[in-house]
Amino acid sequence: MEKAKISASQLFILMVLFELGSALLVPLAIRAKQDAWLAILLGMGCSFVLLLVYYRLYSYYPDLMPTEYVQNILGKVMGTVLAFVYLLYFMYDAARVLRDFGEMLLTFAYPDTPLFIANALLMLVIVYTVRKGIEVIARSGELLFIFMYVLAVAGFILIISSGLIDFKNLQPVLEEGLLPSLKVALSETLYFPFTEAIVFTMILPYLNNPKKAKVTMLCATGLSGVNLMITMLINISVLGVNLTARSQFPLLSTVESIQVADFLERLDVFFMLAMVICIFFKITVLFYAATIGTANLFKIKSPSRLSYPLGIVILFLSITIASNFQEHLHEGLYVAKVVLHIPLFTIIPPLLLFVAFLKNRKEHGSKHI
Repeated sequence: MEKAKISASQLFILMVLFELGSALLVPLAIRAKQDAWLAILLGMGCSFVLLLVYYRLYSYYPDLMPTEYVQNILGKVMGTVLAFVYLLYFMYDAARVLRDFGEMLLTFAYPDTPLFIANALLMLVIVYTVRKGIEVIARSGELLFIFMYVLAVAGFILIISSGLIDFKNLQPVLEEGLLPSLKVALSETLYFPFTEAIVFTMILPYLNNPKKAKVTMLCATGLSGVNLMITMLINISVLGVNLTARSQFPLLSTVESIQVADFLERLDVFFMLAMVICIFFKITVLFYAATIGTANLFKIKSPSRLSYPLGIVILFLSITIASNFQEHLHEGLYVAKVVLHIPLFTIIPPLLLFVAFLKNRKEHGSKHI
């Protein structure tokens, strides 16, 4: 580990930017139709339970990274294999988000640019940032977080003042009861984006005040959940359910429809800036976790050396992950969920916590004797 420390507020900012990440891009929870906002809130509520599990694991081993304490809990061989699986997942997730970024850039502004070039340019900046370490990542987050929220508030005011919002699109509320929203929450929004924050277990050992970890994690998830809920409320009330579901990037369509007093229009550039900031931080956090985790697992002295080879792997993976955007989305929503998200987020951490709890009890018991 590098000898760096970050504050609770920096962790909070990184978590919010991470969870907004690519979730702002897609029609999140749209299978719940006009109740998508409720599915997001339910997903956020359920994720609190899992975040507390991740926090509890960290509180047993506050100075160790997950790559180390997994070996303490499960033994050397099993622990190393599981730690490696998580590192591969972080790289895979980083590649997925990079693909989202490339597709958005090509759809919006550069239709003739090869996907590889768009992705490679962002990846270069990310590799550079990761080499600088977690303190630099956290400070950049503080700067850009303010800018991001200024853009968001300005956009919100403009959407309201251009008279686009039609609340009739949000009715009827709970048309088929609570069950469809709950299903979407437990099958979609719980995993993407909320419990993806498991990656922050790699960053928690850098926190200068470990006591604040729990509150910070829950508050950050709460804020990003409310932001995503407001975004989907606006998307559906402006575009309607059908258009939101059909749109590749509904927030972009919403921003494109802003027209104030015949001179304020074509504001999609601001949307792009906000999206690039969020996606940049999401990939950076995942990539950083993969880099320091790999260095820690394989006892490599300088983690920054790994950033180039791992960066190249993520870049090529982002291109080859799917042949088109539809296939990419399908893989993310259905295949990755069953194969990766459910076991890695919801099954393995509680089991690890259970074993850690038993081990700690045993140790305490033997100390008292």
